[in-house]
Amino acid sequence: MSANRQKLASVPAAHPPIRGRGTVVSNVVDGNGRKLCLRVAGWPGASPGQFVMVGAGPETSVPRRDPLLPRPMAVYREFGETAPGIREVELLYRVVGRGTTLLSEAEEGDTVSIVGPLGEGFPIDRGEGPALLAGGGTGIASLFELARGLAATGRETVVLLGARGEKDLIGRADFEALASEGVELVCATEDGSFGVKGFVTVPLRERLAKLGTSATVFAVGPTPMMRACADLAAEAGAGCLVSLENPMACGFGVCLGCAAPRAEGGFSLVCKAGPVFEATEIAWEGLP
Repeated sequence: MSANRQKLASVPAAHPPIRGRGTVVSNVVDGNGRKLCLRVAGWPGASPGQFVMVGAGPETSVPRRDPLLPRPMAVYREFGETAPGIREVELLYRVVGRGTTLLSEAEEGDTVSIVGPLGEGFPIDRGEGPALLAGGGTGIASLFELARGLAATGRETVVLLGARGEKDLIGRADFEALASEGVELVCATEDGSFGVKGFVTVPLRERLAKLGTSATVFAVGPTPMMRACADLAAEAGAGCLVSLENPMACGFGVCLGCAAPRAEGGFSLVCKAGPVFEATEIAWEGLP
């Protein structure tokens, strides 16, 4: 086990996951994505960056076998108790296939199976200087609670969101609202329809040029984006943590479908050892 992995593993473990059902509170459109809020009994709380396995659509009176497998989704936001032992958990997703299409049809009062929280989240105490949170696609879901947690410690916290166009910046209003908690938001769109024109690496490069080794990068999104963020951090001498989004079927290390190649050889299961890793641990050329 590398020294970096030992440091991440030293973060206190969250409460054991639950296997239960969530009642749909809302399931609303946000740009080109959706936000699903579930009321969950016995929810133990999640660390920023942890995820859940959520059923592919609402449960019905007749058990559905197609699609069979649940979908991994990062915990986007958590809310306080609405009743003793009951909390609301919000997920961010985009409709891309049959499973998420069925999930988009879930209505208030429907129930959805949920297992979590799972995995190792981001360590809030990683680094002491400015925190640069770079996100793309639905990967930004892992960054909301992380931004709140980092800002609460008094650290300079900047969220950099990247997308193809303005409508793809799902969750933007939520991140804008974090300004009241001391979080700065910078957006980048490839078509220039909102914020900086170009990839999210454009403003990230600019910030790293000013901050250098004092900064820590937290990146999540498509693999090419995370690799580019890791390269920029390495050039600046800054630390970099990434949250991988490998496909998985179980979330517990049984299916072995989420194995990620390690720079030092061998593989790590994203659902168990991750999804958060030091960027230097990953053999990026081996990821799809």
